[in-house]
Formats: sequence, structure tokens, C-alpha cells
Amino acid sequence: MSWQQLHLQCPKSAVELAEALFDEAGAVSILLEDAGDEPLFEPMPGEEPLWRDVVVTAIFDTNSDDSWAGTHFENLAAKIASEVNATRFWLTSLDDKDWTREWMSYYQPIQCAGNLWIVPEWLPAPDPAAINLILDPGLAFGTGYHATTRLCLDWLAAQELKDKLVIDYGCGSGILGVAALLLGARQVLAVDIDPQAVLATRQNAALNGVDDRLLAFLPAEFDAHRTQNPQLADVITANILAKPLIGFAPLFHDLLKTGGLIVLAGLTQNQTQAVIDAYSPYVTLDTPFCYADAQDCHWQRLSGIKSTNP
Repeated sequence: MSWQQLHLQCPKSAVELAEALFDEAGAVSILLEDAGDEPLFEPMPGEEPLWRDVVVTAIFDTNSDDSWAGTHFENLAAKIASEVNATRFWLTSLDDKDWTREWMSYYQPIQCAGNLWIVPEWLPAPDPAAINLILDPGLAFGTGYHATTRLCLDWLAAQELKDKLVIDYGCGSGILGVAALLLGARQVLAVDIDPQAVLATRQNAALNGVDDRLLAFLPAEFDAHRTQNPQLADVITANILAKPLIGFAPLFHDLLKTGGLIVLAGLTQNQTQAVIDAYSPYVTLDTPFCYADAQDCHWQRLSGIKSTNP
């Protein structure tokens, strides 16, 4: 046994103290989890939302210190639980594993609409004759398992993308941009604020042999590229969050050709109208939006929205 975990349940007002006490006691990692089933939605700028009731888990390395055996660790757990008024506490052990590869066991190939498959890099393609997108998400969002990603992939697979320029804003792992290229797009410009996402996108483009047609940028780099190459997109995909989508409405209008298609995803049902209102002066007729609530995730088609770009 290599690791000991101490778990306690406390109100969010006590979380900061619990973290400090665990850190002082020598925890190598601290994890916060929802103690019930309370959804947290997208925060306002500067907010750090937390559940009303939280499970705080501290992990301790017991490989090199025998003093953590037996009652010593139980006494520590009871002491910290008392100081933060925890409603309960318990101990568990954690077996040592190759954590850099453990997560791989949870992924399997996914068939999307049409003949498109998402295949983890370390697994064989179920259908070698299909359009197989080889993926290693690394540290970026976008494995194909999330409902909004799947819906965007299904939508892309149903489009005529031949010779089209696609902009993927908030590219994550690059899954949407690489898929667009495998489905016939001429070029993809991928943008993300996370350097790890830009790196993952470039690596996944290379895995699929489309790196010569995909350019991945941080936002400032993308702005510089636009200045030198002022071309309009045929398709924009943005699977991110409601607030940045609302803020990007003027930018996406400037990037999109008249008659072009824009796919916005990552919304909850109660955020949809605010996004519609933000885009109503700009984007093309019959624009797909995607929203998700606790039970469902699907496309909602909108109309009465017109573009003005030449």
C-alpha cells in the first residue's frame, strides 16, 4: 500500500481551513468533490463557486514514513474533522499505479455520424476502411465522449466540407478541426487560450497526417495571422461556454462569410436565449445551437438571423 486517503465532509465555509490543515500535515494532493448532487454552472468573472456541502480528500505518501501506520493517521483524521466541524470522516487506501497510463483504460473507439470514428491512439481502429480520427487528448478538452463534442462531430459529418475553410475557436484537443479536415475541408485555423490545447491540436493533426492543413494559434497569434491573411471562414465551430460565446459574437461575424455556417455548443437550456440575443444581429439563417441540461443534450435550430458580410 503506497498511499493513504483521508476524506471528510464539511460545509463550504470550512473548506479553506481543511485544505490548510491537510497541507500543514503533509498531504501531497487535495481534492474537492460535491458531497451531494448540486450542479455548478459557469461562474461570473472572479467567482470561484463551490458546492454547499463538500467532500475534501487529502492524499498522503506512506512509502517512506512508517509513522503514518495505524492509529496515528486515524487520530489526525479525527483532529482535523473536529476542527472543521465535519459531519463525517473516513479513511481509504490507494494502490500505486502507473497513473500516466491508467486513464487510457477508460477510452474506446466511438462511431459518430456517417463513417467517422474517433479512435484512441493506443487502440486499433474497429473499421480500417472508415474515416478514422486518431486521437490523443493529452491535457486538453475533447475526447469525443462529451455530448456536445459528439453532436458537433455528428453535425460536421453531415456537411459538405470539401474545399471549405473552417475556424475552430476553443479547439481543445483539436478533435473538431481534425475531423473537418478528414471530412474534406481545405484548411482549419484552430484557436485556444490554453497553450496545452494548442500543442495537443498540433500533435493530433500530425497523428492524422493533416498538419500541413491545420494551423493552431493562441488568440494573439491568430489576430496576427488574420492581419496578414484576411480570409473569411465558410464554417466556424465553437464548443466552449455561454459567456465567451456571447462576447465573441462580433468577432465571429467578422470572421464568417455570408451564407457561412456557425455551430455554437456548450450551453445549458437557460443560457440559450442570451446567446440567441447576442448573435441575432449577425449570424446566418438557421444557425445550429447546442444546449445541454441534466437529462438531455440536443440541437436547437433557430431562424430569423441574418448576416451582412460580403
